[in-house]
Amino acid sequence: MEIVKPISQYLAVMILSPLLPGVINRVKAFFAGRQGPPLLQLYYDLYKLFNKTPVYSRTTTWVFRAGPVAGVAALVTALAVLPFAGRPSFLAFDGDFIFIIYLLGLARFATVLAALDTGSAFEGMGSSREMQFAVFSEPAFFLGLAALARITGHTSLPGMFAALTGDTWRAAAPVLALLTVSFFIVLLAENSRVPADDPNTHLELTMIHEAMALDHSGPDLGYILYGASLKLWLFGSLIGSMLLPHSGSWACDCGLFVLLMLCVAVGVGLVESVMARLRLINVPYMLITAFAFSALALIFQMGRPVKG
Repeated sequence: MEIVKPISQYLAVMILSPLLPGVINRVKAFFAGRQGPPLLQLYYDLYKLFNKTPVYSRTTTWVFRAGPVAGVAALVTALAVLPFAGRPSFLAFDGDFIFIIYLLGLARFATVLAALDTGSAFEGMGSSREMQFAVFSEPAFFLGLAALARITGHTSLPGMFAALTGDTWRAAAPVLALLTVSFFIVLLAENSRVPADDPNTHLELTMIHEAMALDHSGPDLGYILYGASLKLWLFGSLIGSMLLPHSGSWACDCGLFVLLMLCVAVGVGLVESVMARLRLINVPYMLITAFAFSALALIFQMGRPVKG
């Protein structure tokens, strides 16, 4: 019976993740003074796409067809390791945060490889930009998790987040605040959100992530959209787990965690409503800021005793 709760948490993530883009779009519509799409729009889109027949260019190979599936598989595996509401998952182990970073890299590699397989100049341009920004976002993400491991004295993600109690925040509030901001900046960049990218853009010369999905259709495009919602949940859950007040009750913690995830989505919508997209040459500076915050958090924590 011990496996029932982790599996139910995992299934909840698989079901609820497409809700986050709907919340973001509703917040943006509210600030723009319009009705906007339905909250469950992505569910409708996924149902429609998975019932369509994909169209493939004669220049593509099996790499193009395998890219979306491999990307979703990597993200599904990463979420099987990630804790839910600070509770251990059924695949948690020491050093699992490094495993998740490799899985995210694998998902990116599969998406970029599928885009390059088309031979399209625009998809090649988007792939180049994606890899350029990954050079800045991945070190910031890794240093942030390393600093969190140093603060809590654990090398497993469930142990890290379970140790983030009120006492931990009182003892290391500045360091944890730096990490929260750094993770939020990385979330915006990794999920192609404003100000790093615009998921709704139709200008091919400014596309990044959307440029890599121009030739995908039907179920393949559905895999990409679903994978994007899973990736948004993954990065948002890091922030939600850091801010979660542990009550000791599994049901209460899960409810608060889902509420925090919705708050993260609202925060993303607020940022996109009040900010414009940065020029491409300025996006690396934003990611360097996230790297600096993570590095400062790790440096500050190095002079403190390890918890545990």
